[in-house]
Amino acid sequence: MSKKVADIVTGVLSRAGVRRIYGVAGDSLNGITESLRTREDIEWVHVRHEEVAAFAAGAEAQLTGELAVCAGSCGPGNTHLINGLFDCQRTRVPVLAIAAQIPSAEIGRNYFQETKPDQLLQACSDYCELVSQPAQLPGVLETAIRSAIGNRSVSVVVIPGDVALRNWDAPLSLPAGLRLAPPVVLPDVSTLDALAELLNKGRRVTLFCGRGCAGAHDQIVRLAEALKAPIVHALGGKEHVEWDNPYDVGMTGLIGFRSGYQAMMNCDTLLMLGTDFPYRQFYPTNATIAQIDIRPESIGRRAPISLGVVGDVGPTIGALMPRLKPKSDGAHLSDSLANHVKAREGFDDLATGKPGRPPIHPQYLTKVVSDHAAEDAVFTFDVGTVTVWAARYLKMNGRRRMLGSLAHGSMANALPQAIGAQAAFPNRQVISLSGDGGFAMLMGDFLTLAQQKLPVKLVVYNNGSLGFVALEMKGGGFLEFGTDLENPDFAAMARAMGIHALRVEDPGDLETAIVDVLSHTGPALLDVVTNKQELSMPPVITTEEVKGFSLWGLRAVLNGRGDEIVDLLKGGNVVKSLLR
Repeated sequence: MSKKVADIVTGVLSRAGVRRIYGVAGDSLNGITESLRTREDIEWVHVRHEEVAAFAAGAEAQLTGELAVCAGSCGPGNTHLINGLFDCQRTRVPVLAIAAQIPSAEIGRNYFQETKPDQLLQACSDYCELVSQPAQLPGVLETAIRSAIGNRSVSVVVIPGDVALRNWDAPLSLPAGLRLAPPVVLPDVSTLDALAELLNKGRRVTLFCGRGCAGAHDQIVRLAEALKAPIVHALGGKEHVEWDNPYDVGMTGLIGFRSGYQAMMNCDTLLMLGTDFPYRQFYPTNATIAQIDIRPESIGRRAPISLGVVGDVGPTIGALMPRLKPKSDGAHLSDSLANHVKAREGFDDLATGKPGRPPIHPQYLTKVVSDHAAEDAVFTFDVGTVTVWAARYLKMNGRRRMLGSLAHGSMANALPQAIGAQAAFPNRQVISLSGDGGFAMLMGDFLTLAQQKLPVKLVVYNNGSLGFVALEMKGGGFLEFGTDLENPDFAAMARAMGIHALRVEDPGDLETAIVDVLSHTGPALLDVVTNKQELSMPPVITTEEVKGFSLWGLRAVLNGRGDEIVDLLKGGNVVKSLLR
């Protein structure tokens, strides 16, 4: 019995270790879904929107380090994938998208649902090819898989629905030919010697760590010990370096710690480790900078550097250590650690709540969630102010994971990423920290939790506002416009879907509700009404921001919106935030 092209596709995916595909069924995908139905070794995760499918695949790939797959039917089905695929590409995770196409004989005739996915999806992928005849398989698909795994990026294979249903048979590569092991990249001896010389000359060295430090925690701590260097991290590096680290001085950037900012600005030598942190205003201008990164295109594009080193962070540090002269002057480190203690105390002072004294501060909500979450919990968090609270109040321990849309900055990422995390790890606690705007944007896939029986715990920060956008408007001197949200009772909505849910408005009820939701055996939602006028202050306030807030206050009064200033002051944390 001859095989179908679709069977070749699913057979290759199975050999590559794929265990699930996220997508929405459609007639142009009938060959693929029928093949999945009959073989039963690859699960079809039925989501309600293809954007969710791409985000979910990216989350699975980020947690497992292995290939994950999503699929979209022709036309709107695969154009819906684009935003999630951009996030996967910019996060550098191995994802394959199967984009179905209209009948091959109709391409170019303005047929129903006709698009050009082989062109549209090139921008969010490193490999994108159209399969126009069966003889291209399995070659094109296997190349796409190797590209996704080897480059840690997105590959797209476009297959017309009729091609997928044609008869075809061909030999397939063995699993070892598809599941490529990542290489270990080390710089040459002369580069290591140059890096050691640069660091040995530095008197005040600071390490700046990003997501490229995954798996290198112990090496980085030993390096900091030898150099008497404080360790600053970007948000992507938090889960990899913050825990069990006596040299940690916090994060820098718009949502970072003052101590992290100061450790960067006060150094004379900065070593960037696996980070492509984009905000150039937070780099020192009078320091010697060296950068280690596995991706050469990331080196030197954020700040002028004296030395670029292509290599894996952990192995490169291992080769570097014997060349270093341990430093004895720890003044820079001591000052940075003292600054961090003050900054941490300032943040912790904001994470409080008193029974009978609403509104609930989002800092307090995030801290209590962190305190009660499992030791190996996976947290997903939406873009916006929720990212601020996650960065400052989630406690990492080397087993917990954090997933966000850190490079692409898309709204509505938390719930879809939680779906992918929970599908890949059904017995692990997965907590989605969702803003009310982000949750509402892709709220239809809340139904996926019930249908797929995924026990995700979803916490909604219900402040009735696109909070970070509103804060940016205040900082620019603008009155908030288009940021208010008229939300339903999300808990009542969840219960109507058959999902356990609670709503909390009083700080005194918060901890009990969090324990209840986190201990529930199935999916659950916690709708928390949080303070609308909550400031998330950057580590340093510019003159322009002071002018902007002043102008906002004046405009608010002149436009009859002085009550917003009163609400901001009544929130209780505004003075603490400004004095932090």
